[in-house]
Amino acid sequence: PLRSAGAAVPAEPLTHPCRPRSRSPPRCWLRSNPFQASLLRDSVRRYLQLPADQTVLILHAKVAQKSYGNEKRFFCPPPCVYLSGPGWKLKQEQIKARDLGEAGFRVCGYMGLDSMGSSLMETQKLSFEEQPDAKGFSCAKALYISDTDKRKHFRLVLKLFFSNGQEIGTFHSKLIKVISKPSQKKQSLKNTDLCISSGSKVSLFNRLRSQTVSTRYLSVEGGAFIASARQWAAFTLHLADERCSRSEFPLREGYIRYGSVVQLVCTATGVTLPPLIIRKVMKQYAMLDVDEPISQLHKCAFQFQGSDRMYLCLSTEKVIQFQASPCPKEANRELLNDGSCWTIISTETVEYTFSESLACARDPVSPVPLIAALQLTGGGDVAMLEVQGEYFHAHLKVWFGDVEAETMYRSPKSLVCVVPDVSAFGSDWRWLRYPITVPLLLVRDDGLIYSSSFTFTYTPEQSCVPGQQVLSDVPQDSDKLLDSIHQEFTRTNFHLFMQT
Repeated sequence: PLRSAGAAVPAEPLTHPCRPRSRSPPRCWLRSNPFQASLLRDSVRRYLQLPADQTVLILHAKVAQKSYGNEKRFFCPPPCVYLSGPGWKLKQEQIKARDLGEAGFRVCGYMGLDSMGSSLMETQKLSFEEQPDAKGFSCAKALYISDTDKRKHFRLVLKLFFSNGQEIGTFHSKLIKVISKPSQKKQSLKNTDLCISSGSKVSLFNRLRSQTVSTRYLSVEGGAFIASARQWAAFTLHLADERCSRSEFPLREGYIRYGSVVQLVCTATGVTLPPLIIRKVMKQYAMLDVDEPISQLHKCAFQFQGSDRMYLCLSTEKVIQFQASPCPKEANRELLNDGSCWTIISTETVEYTFSESLACARDPVSPVPLIAALQLTGGGDVAMLEVQGEYFHAHLKVWFGDVEAETMYRSPKSLVCVVPDVSAFGSDWRWLRYPITVPLLLVRDDGLIYSSSFTFTYTPEQSCVPGQQVLSDVPQDSDKLLDSIHQEFTRTNFHLFMQT
């Protein structure tokens, strides 16, 4: 029986290798030659023993406000780039060993909009600084989109180099929606592009007296919430059940509305604020009777649930509680100070991970493939796995741990591979008695390794219990029969898992 976890059942079966889909050009199944496969397997084994990943993390807002005339509405919060992983230091040591000097291995980059040409004058230069946690950090504070650009969506493009001129690669953000200005109308759930759903990521920032230079972003440092002028954090915004205590906190689905009880969880550290009631802000008043959906770049306030008009507030770089004043003429309003009025905006994160420490790579690491989902189909002699995502190309092979799979390139969004038999992992697995889980990797022809958060698990039959004895009347030539039975069930009993 075919079972899968963490992957949806495909709507239609994957194409049999001998029968390509009609109206499509023939595709070929590729596998490395024996000599190349041996070299690659050695590299993959060394990588699995001591991973030396290099990760590029891009954080950016989901929407961008257009500039008009000569004004420049810089993206807020500014797009940020983080470099992490032990592979960066290892690569820099390799460059340094080639007598290129101290200045040869620093990472530098440029960021701009995807429609811009190759001219570096149209992009912003990034200088990376090392943080206490050893991550490299930089942000593009002066990017904007003018009214001459008529697109409704665009992407950011990041180009990274070593300071000796060696190109690292080109990396793209997710799609960013262009808006003219924050919507002042009551939002309708029909326009879900501008609404904010439970479980999505947001950023909060504050501007005292609407001055750009006074912008502070809600962030986390040393396990505490702070208001930073330099870095911002992405928070997962959850709808909470008002009737439950903080310790229970069951999550709810749906769109966030004013008056809802929510919880903010830092995506990087997991640090959480107590349950909060989100309020609409109009002219520095918190509106207590508004329950409409929240929209991008709206002004809002966060009242601590169960408190006496206490709100989340900033004071210079500290995050404090502020007690609002009741409005004597209107009971449905409470007067706030500037530090309690926050602007909310949805954010996106895209992460690229690769390892070139053991590769003979002369070309840039891009395009870096991103795996989004797995779909398993078939069984018996042909169990196939479709890898879905972005930025795939014909020079990639799917690897199950240190075993290369026969791979077919279908499109930039799809690779298909034949699932290796479990016996490919060695004689120890000839008679599978317990699950075996292997990481799923993509490996380029030149040995560049792209890791993923996905794993593949072979599982035995439920009835296959360790220590189970074979009947004495089984004929002596039954090895072939047992081999065929073993091959049958190990090819058809798989689980797919994505690490969370």
